[in-house]
Amino acid sequence: MRLKRSNEIPELLAPAGSWDALVAAVAAGADAVYLGGRRFSARMFAENFPRLDEAVDYAHARNVRVYVTVNTLVHDGEIDELAGYLRELCEIGADAILVQDLGAIMLARDTVPELELHASTQMTIHSTDGVIWAAKNGLKRVVLARELSVDDIKNIKRVSDDLGVGLEVFVHGALCYSYSGQCLLSSSMGGRSGNRGMCAQPCRKPYTLLRGAADEYGRVRDLRRAGMEGYLLSTRDLCTYPYLDKIVAAGVDALKIEGRMKSAEYVAVVTRVYRDALDAIARGEWAPDEKEIERLALAFNRGFTAGYILGASDVMGRDMPDNRGVMVGRILNCSGDVAVVSHTGGILPEPGDGVVLRSGAEEIGFVVRERIHLRGGVFRLRVPEGARAGMDVYITRSARLRDDAERIIRRGRDPIPLDLRISFDNGVPVADVCLDGLSGRIELSVMGSFVMEAARTLPLSASQIESHLRRTGGTQFVFREIIIDYPGGLYTTPANLNQLRRDILRAAETALVRAHKRECTRGSSPTFERTERKAERLRVSVYADTLDVIEGALEGGAERVYFEPLVTDGHDLASALERASDLCEGRAELVWKWPRITRDRFLCMAGNILREISVDGIMVENLGALEAAERCGCEIFGGQGLNIWNSLSVCMLSGARALTLSPELSASQISSIASLRERPDLEVIAQGNIVIAVTEDRLASEDDACAIRDRRHIFPVMRDSTGVTNILNSVETCLLDYLPQISSMGVDSVAIDARWRTGRYAREMAEIYAMAAREQSDIQELKNRIRRMAMGGITAGHFLRGVAEAGE
Repeated sequence: MRLKRSNEIPELLAPAGSWDALVAAVAAGADAVYLGGRRFSARMFAENFPRLDEAVDYAHARNVRVYVTVNTLVHDGEIDELAGYLRELCEIGADAILVQDLGAIMLARDTVPELELHASTQMTIHSTDGVIWAAKNGLKRVVLARELSVDDIKNIKRVSDDLGVGLEVFVHGALCYSYSGQCLLSSSMGGRSGNRGMCAQPCRKPYTLLRGAADEYGRVRDLRRAGMEGYLLSTRDLCTYPYLDKIVAAGVDALKIEGRMKSAEYVAVVTRVYRDALDAIARGEWAPDEKEIERLALAFNRGFTAGYILGASDVMGRDMPDNRGVMVGRILNCSGDVAVVSHTGGILPEPGDGVVLRSGAEEIGFVVRERIHLRGGVFRLRVPEGARAGMDVYITRSARLRDDAERIIRRGRDPIPLDLRISFDNGVPVADVCLDGLSGRIELSVMGSFVMEAARTLPLSASQIESHLRRTGGTQFVFREIIIDYPGGLYTTPANLNQLRRDILRAAETALVRAHKRECTRGSSPTFERTERKAERLRVSVYADTLDVIEGALEGGAERVYFEPLVTDGHDLASALERASDLCEGRAELVWKWPRITRDRFLCMAGNILREISVDGIMVENLGALEAAERCGCEIFGGQGLNIWNSLSVCMLSGARALTLSPELSASQISSIASLRERPDLEVIAQGNIVIAVTEDRLASEDDACAIRDRRHIFPVMRDSTGVTNILNSVETCLLDYLPQISSMGVDSVAIDARWRTGRYAREMAEIYAMAAREQSDIQELKNRIRRMAMGGITAGHFLRGVAEAGE
């Protein structure tokens, strides 16, 4: 991958969720497209491409790069299929693949080393150390977390260039509520995992915010409405267009438009707006245009925000989750089926437009059939039954924008210039062609299929030959320079000259496509040494965030404590760790658990603390934290946030002391991983309300017990030490019944997540699991004790059947 020079404009990367969207993206001026196949893609519900080779060839023939999304987590049973898929992508000439799964990185490096790897935003890379980890592991580009600011990106850029790693950021489209890759909302609520490309978008559903108090077990009790309800988790759409020059100045290598589930019309219009803006920035002539913002809004919007990248405070759009369109007026009065509407400025509805009347949650939609005339700041609009004074009028589907998109697609992208020299060998025309491909200059020769003969009456002139050759309309090429070494006095039919032109253009297209084809190394698929193994004894670990919870865990018999102190100041943090160390000494291992999200500032502070304080290890939940902890020389414990889904991921992190397997895995999938002959210790979270979303939205206060409620469930909402909001599952995972099975698989330990709970909860729960692990008590009685202190009931989670698969 070639990194962008400081004086260059970033690559513009457009979505292509269908063939029509691909054509639109290419026509609108995208430098590259990203798309997926029918498997291993984080947008499984997009149309996608059953024949990726055709899509790749189409783009390459027009000098557009293609990045294929292979950004889902995979389980052991899919590794061989994935290896074959990667070889196919390598051979058809994909310019890079986007990956999330650590095992997929290892597989690609070993199987198709020629294939460039990009870190998907699903990898949650949000720190300089995260980019360092990516560079060490062979990734050439990182799609940064959407929660980073321009200043964060500039700091990372100071390091990334020296590492040879490009930076890519989203500049337009939908925003995820949670940090990408750290969301189990869809998985926990309906079994459809976003990590498998099947997100059901529960963040776009209505919720009510509740506040209450915590009881003796830390359960959120006495809940009452806190006054906020609606689409509490629904974000606005990102639109950085008005500030695009600031992002370009940050030095990023690629700007990404979201939208693989969007229409070709959307792709054409949005890509064209950003293409024109980037070209104007390159010329030094750019200024934001309100009409362009209006076009973007008409294409699709949930209300626009400049996003975290530009420090916006209006990221959330809690009033509605769907396309808002553009407001054009408010109904003053209605008479029969005609409304008088006060115009709010800007555009007017036109015949063919889709219009929605809104009042609160009520919507009335219809299509405009008649031409609208503005007089004295008002216009008349024929409306359906139910329309009334006070309703706002929005255009949600613009006929003019549809026409605009069609024009963009018909016009196509700027043609590829060809330089041509024609010579003649005994009357046979020979065309020497030069053109610029994505990887450099391409030269080729094309020999005509006919002989020009001596003219009997009217010989062709060189200008006449050139005139025939220049007729390239309807193709992706244009002749820039034509030199004809013509002896004169010859003749051939116009049909022959036209055929020569077609042969030259066909050869140029073939050369552009062929330049990307590879002979892949075809490394062998991985083999694993496996063995039947049974843990000698399941150990019990407890997650804690206060000294009180640590004390309870130790009294209950926990052998390891993962301590994530609920303090932010460095001095207080060091003090809490010292006191925790004193408590655990001689009783249990103390592992300092770092937060799920660790920005550069935290990692720097943590490194300083570790110079003064000794712990038995560090638990990390993201790749930047992993890199920083390894640099500190500590024993590594991998947490849930690393998304360990398969044996390859475990091998990738073989230097860790222990790894927590994803809570989305089924028993059979866990068993497969646990059977590895050589591996770190493995742990499963056996008890607690699993964290199902991690977000920068300050939904919860620091003081009150807080939750959100949908129509059926209540989800506790907690803040961690960095201020990041954690939404917990509505019911507690409880695998007590399955401890013998877990032990027989060879899993080494089970964990109880007692964060945001109390010392009493930690003590009783640790005691229950310690007794069950030693098989010293009646399981049903112990389970009844768990039910009495669980928050929201208990579930075996995905342990019994895993997450839903495509087609289920």
